[in-house]
Amino acid sequence: MTLAIADLVVTIGGVAVVRGLSLAVARGETLGIVGESGSGKSMTALAVMGLLPPAARAQGSITLAGEELVGAAERRLCALRGDRMAMVFQEPMTALNPVHQVGDQVAESVMLHRGLGRRAARARAAELFARVGIDRPQARLDSYPHELSGGQRQRVVIALALACEPDLVIADEPTSALDVTVQAQIIELLGALADETGMALILISHDLGVVGQLATRVVVMYAGAVAEEGPTAEVFRRRTHPYTDGLFEALPHRGGGRRLRAIPGTVPAPEALPPGCPFFGRCPRGQDICRDQPPPWVVPAPTHRARCFFPMTS
Repeated sequence: MTLAIADLVVTIGGVAVVRGLSLAVARGETLGIVGESGSGKSMTALAVMGLLPPAARAQGSITLAGEELVGAAERRLCALRGDRMAMVFQEPMTALNPVHQVGDQVAESVMLHRGLGRRAARARAAELFARVGIDRPQARLDSYPHELSGGQRQRVVIALALACEPDLVIADEPTSALDVTVQAQIIELLGALADETGMALILISHDLGVVGQLATRVVVMYAGAVAEEGPTAEVFRRRTHPYTDGLFEALPHRGGGRRLRAIPGTVPAPEALPPGCPFFGRCPRGQDICRDQPPPWVVPAPTHRARCFFPMTS
C-alpha cells in the first residue's frame, strides 16, 4: 500500500479537527476526498505532508510505503517531500515563488533530490513542461509566474509535483481557481498522468463532478471524520449517508427546472460537536439517538460503508 492512514487525530489548541480518520491508497489508484469547507480535507493532506501549522498536532499513524511519518524528524520529511510525495496546491500563485523563474523552481527539485547539475535539471524541467502541455516549453523556463496564465501556472505546479516521479501526489482543490474550460483540461491532464505514471493520487475537492471523473474510490468527510466511503460509482449510485445525498441534491441538474436544495445550516465548529453524529441538527432524518450516541457503520455493499442510524437505504 502506498499510503495508509490509521486512527489519525489532528488537534489545534487541544480541539480535534480530524477525528479518527483511517484510509489507504494503493499505487495506481485515485482516491477522492469530498466535503464542505471545514470537513478536514485539507488538514488531512497537510498532516500527510508534514506541513501542519505550528499549533497543530497529529496522532495516530501515517505510513508511506511502510515508513511512519507521524513523529518523523523534519529533516526526513524534507527528504520525502518533493521526492516520494508531492502536493498540487489550490492556488498556484501562492505555491510558486514570484521572484524566481518557473524553470529554475522545477529544476531546483531535481537538483536537490536527484543530484543533477543545473543544465541537466533545466532540461528535465523543459521535458516536464512538455509533458504537462505547456506550449513552447523551452521558452517558458525563463518566465516568471505572473507572466503565465492561471492554467499555465497550475501546469507548472503539476510539473513541479511530478519532477521526481513520486509515489504519491495530493491534489488539493487543483481546479477551483480556474475557469471552466481550463478546469476540464487540468482534470484530463491529472487523469492521464495518473494512468501513465502509476502514482497514487489523492484528489481533494468539493466538486463531485471532478471526483466522479477521476476517482476510483471516494471518501466523504464531515466535521473531521468519514461519513461514507466506497467505490465512486457505487457511492454515487447508492448514496447512503444523508449528508452525501444532500451534497448531490445541492448540485445543478441538467436542463434546470428544479430549485437547488441547499443543506440547511453550516458545519459545526469542532469544539461544538454533539456527542453523537456530527451531522445531527442539519440532517432531515435525525432523531434523538443521533444526537446522543455515535452512529454505527452500515454496509450497503461489501466495499461500501457509511456511519448512520437511519441511512438512505433503510
